[in-house]
Amino acid sequence: MKLQTSEPKPRRKTRTVISIVALAFILTIIPLYFPYSQNYNQLSLSFQIGFQSLDHNTIRSTTTPPQPNNPSLRDQGSEHSPKNIPPEAAAATSANSTSSNEKCDLFSGEWAPNPDGPYYTNTTCYSIQDHQNCMRFGRPDLGFMKWRWKPDECELPLFDPIGFLELVRGKSLAFVGDSVARNHMQSLICLLSTVGHPVDMSKPKAGNRLYVYTEYNFNISIISSPYLIRTEKTVPGDFASPFNLFLDEFDQTWTGKIQSFDYIIISAGQWFFRPSYFYLNRTLIGCLYCPEANVTHLPSSFSYRWAFRTAFRAINGGAGKFNGVAFLRTLAPSHFEGGPWDKGGDCVRTGPYKRNETALEEYNMEMYSVQLEEMRIAQKAGRGTGGKLRLFDATNMMVLRPDGHPSKYGHWPVANRTIPNDCVHWCLPGPIDAWNDLLQELLKREVKIQSKIT
Repeated sequence: MKLQTSEPKPRRKTRTVISIVALAFILTIIPLYFPYSQNYNQLSLSFQIGFQSLDHNTIRSTTTPPQPNNPSLRDQGSEHSPKNIPPEAAAATSANSTSSNEKCDLFSGEWAPNPDGPYYTNTTCYSIQDHQNCMRFGRPDLGFMKWRWKPDECELPLFDPIGFLELVRGKSLAFVGDSVARNHMQSLICLLSTVGHPVDMSKPKAGNRLYVYTEYNFNISIISSPYLIRTEKTVPGDFASPFNLFLDEFDQTWTGKIQSFDYIIISAGQWFFRPSYFYLNRTLIGCLYCPEANVTHLPSSFSYRWAFRTAFRAINGGAGKFNGVAFLRTLAPSHFEGGPWDKGGDCVRTGPYKRNETALEEYNMEMYSVQLEEMRIAQKAGRGTGGKLRLFDATNMMVLRPDGHPSKYGHWPVANRTIPNDCVHWCLPGPIDAWNDLLQELLKREVKIQSKIT
C-alpha cells in the first residue's frame, strides 16, 4: 500500500542524519526507556542541554481509582468532559461485522471529525503519565481530540470497552517495544477505564508491568524491549552510551514468556538510530555511528532488519511453540518542524493533514519498508509452523497527525532551562486512541477466523 504524497521537498541528507542521531539520543532520555522505571532524577546531555527531572507517574490501577487533588477548572470543564460512546457507535459495531467489512483495508483512509470525542480525560483515567498529559499542562487547543480514523472502504466502529473485554475474556495481551508501545497500552487502559480498572500484579519496582482485569480473567503486559533482541549496555547503568546488539539472539524478557500470550503487539523505532555495535554469532561485525575506524560502519536499517527477522523467528516457533496471534505495529513517525529537536524543532499544528499534503521522510520510509518486507518473509515461513503474524499498520494514519504530540505540554516550564519539545509520543486523550479502534476490529477478525477453523 502506497502513501499518496505531494511533491517532496528537497532535503539535505547530512543535516537529516545529524538530526536523526540527535533525536535518537533524546529518545533515550525523554522517555523511550525511562517510563519503565518508576522514578528518576535529573538528567543531562553531553552537549550541555539540561532536562527537567521528570517524575513519571506509574499506572495506578485499582478497583476504585484515587481522586485527584484540587483539580483545575480546566480539568473539570464540561465542554471537554468524556462522553459515553453514542448508541450509533454501538450499532456500527454490530452493523459493520459483515463479510464486506472483514475484507476492508483498515489502514488506507483519512481522519474524519468526531465531535463526540474524547471518551475519557486526565481526570477520569489515572494511567496517563505526565509527559503525555497535555490537558494537565495547559495545551490550549483541544480539537486534536475530536477526530476518528475513517477507512476508505468501510466504517471503523469506535472502541466499545465492554465489547472489547468480552472479546478478550480469558486471554492475555502483551505490548512489546519501547515507550510508544507503552503509550499505546496506556491508551487502551484509559479507554477501558470507563467500565473497569485493572489490578496491578507487577512486582515492586519492576520495569515491566502486568495488569489484570479479574472479572474477565484478562491480563495486559507491557515489556520493555526497544530493540526486540538481546542487548547489553557498553557502560553498565549509562543509558546514553552505545548498546551492543546481538542481532541473531532472542530477548528473553519477552520471548521467554511467549507461550503464555494469546496476543502480542510488537513494535520498534527510534532506538535504532542510536550509536550501537552489531554482533552476529557473538562476533562484532559492524557498528552505527561508532568512532572506531577498523569496524565496518553499517546503516541503521541493517540492525532494524535483523531485529525484526529475529523477533519474527521467535514468533514462528524459534523460542518455543506460540499458539497465539502476533501483530506488527508499524512505526509512528515523529513530527519536528522548524528545526531539529535541540534547535527549537516543534509540532504546533492543531489539525491533521490530508494524505496528499505530506509524505514520510526518506529514513522513515526506509524503516517502514524494512518492516513490511521482513513481515512478508516471516508470514511465508510461518505457514509451515502454524505461526500467525498480522499487520497493524499505524504508519499511514499517524504521518497525518502532527497535531497529536505533547510538544511543550508534557511538563511545567522550568526557569533558565530549555526542555526540548516532545514530538514523538502522543497526547492522551489523542490520536493514538484510534489504534485501539483498530485493535478491536483486528481481534474481532481473528475470533471469526478461529471460529471458522473450529
